[in-house]
Formats: sequence, C-alpha cells, structure tokens
Amino acid sequence: MHKVLASCGFGSRRAMEEMIVAGRITVNRMPAEVGQKVGPGDEVRINGELVHVRFAEPRARVLMYHKPAGEIVTRDDPEGRPTVFANLPSIGSGKWINVGRLDYNTEGLLLFTNSGELANRLMHPRYEVEREYAVRILGELTPEHLQALTAGLPLEDGIAKCESVQDAGGEGSNHWYKVVLKEGRNREVRRLFEALNLTVSRLIRTRYGTLAMPSVMKRGDLLELQSQEVEGVLDAAGLKGRPAAEGHRPQPGKTQGRGPQHSGRPPGHGGPRPHGPRGGRPEAAAPQSGSRPHGQ
Repeated sequence: MHKVLASCGFGSRRAMEEMIVAGRITVNRMPAEVGQKVGPGDEVRINGELVHVRFAEPRARVLMYHKPAGEIVTRDDPEGRPTVFANLPSIGSGKWINVGRLDYNTEGLLLFTNSGELANRLMHPRYEVEREYAVRILGELTPEHLQALTAGLPLEDGIAKCESVQDAGGEGSNHWYKVVLKEGRNREVRRLFEALNLTVSRLIRTRYGTLAMPSVMKRGDLLELQSQEVEGVLDAAGLKGRPAAEGHRPQPGKTQGRGPQHSGRPPGHGGPRPHGPRGGRPEAAAPQSGSRPHGQ
C-alpha cells in the first residue's frame, strides 16, 4: 500500500510507511499495516480524510525551485515562518513531494515531484545521487582540511565525507568551494565544516543529480521541467519508460515578496553555475557516477 500511496503523490515511500506505523492511515476504517495490499474497492483514509487512490502510475512532473534563505521545507510551521510549499502551483489530486530538504538558512536548488517512486530514487542513500553545493567560509582550507573532508569525519550520526572539494576562488577574507556529497543528512555540509572548526557563512545547492539550477533562476523562481527533461531525470534514476507529463510553465514573476538580491556569490557566478551550458532551461548532464541505482 505504501508504494501505491507514494505513486499517487501523497509522500515518499518512507513517509507513507512511517504514517502507517503511526496509525494515521486506515483501510476500510481499520488501521493499515505495512505491506498491506489494497485494491480499487478499498476505502483509504489519511488522517481520517478519504483519499482518491489511483492504481495507474501518474505521469511524473518535476519542479525546480530556487529556495531563498528564510524559508522552511515543511507544509505547516508552528512558528509561522514562510514555507516553500506556499509558492508551488496547484497540482490537483496528490501532492508535491520535496526531494530532500534545505535548512532554513540554506539557499539554492530544491526539487519537487508528484512521483513518490522518483522521489525515493533521488533521496534514498543507497542510490548515491550527487548533491553539489557552493560553500563560503572565512579563510581558506588547508591541505589537511581537504584530506579530512574527502577521507571522512565522524559526526553524531556516523562517518560522513565529501566526494570532492574544489577551490572556487574568492576575494578578501571570504573563500568559496564547490563541494559534492552523495547523501543528504540534516545539515551535513555545515556539520562537516564545523567538525574542522570552520564556519559556513553561505551555502547554496547548485545541483541535484543530473539537474543543475540555471543561472537565470533568481531566488524564489520556479521552473517546471518539460516532458523530455523529466524523461531524462527518470532515465538517470533507473525509471526509464515511466510516463512523463508535459511541463506547465509557471507564470513569470514568481518572485514576489523576495528580498533584495545580495551579492556574495562564488567568483564568476551571475547565479549558481549550471552543470552544462548556460541558459534558461536546465541541462541534463551526463549521468554522474552514483546518479543511477547500483546495477543500472
């Protein structure tokens, strides 16, 4: 059942499993069980609300969002802070699923999809999908710092490491680095640098898997991928042949309420550099090692 609900866009497979365990999902008014099978005649409720369950795989849609600092990646925040979901277009039945998270003070590329299966392939650690960040610190990394970051450092939730760390230049006391990881633990980049007594003063995600944020996207901008672009993402995730929806371009000017555009980007960047030619559409890069599931 968790697979069916995820494919309908109610959340990732893991999120659906957690909701089942928490007793928040019922089938025919009885508590659901992990692994339970459902059919067209079953009545499924989430948090007591009757939901429409489709048994045919929906056409996948993918949104790119340039998250500004000062927004939280949750649907409802008890503190009343701005949430990224307030900026997303209506999807009808189902829900937009965020592919990973960015913390409150982190900017950059945040992906959304209506496909729970695609979200799972992009997020689950076993698929080792690359995330690339532009990281600004005070001062410069020493050879010992670089060795430690790429060899691995002990954090409270286990050993973590960067796949690569490249110097991106800078002026004065601030210096930029391009950092690539293959997992998305909570505040992982910041915690890696903190483990070396280094403070990250600015953090921008510039790429997720084969999708890089186009330099023309300003903070708060949305861009929906066209069907051919979605097919490329599905293929890279090992889901070739899944149906992809035609993209619905968001209305221009989806930047209302955004604060001033501050300087301080990595040297040479009018915006985070896309992974491929510059332009208004995302460029699907050649598949990264680790962008596909093992065995693909």
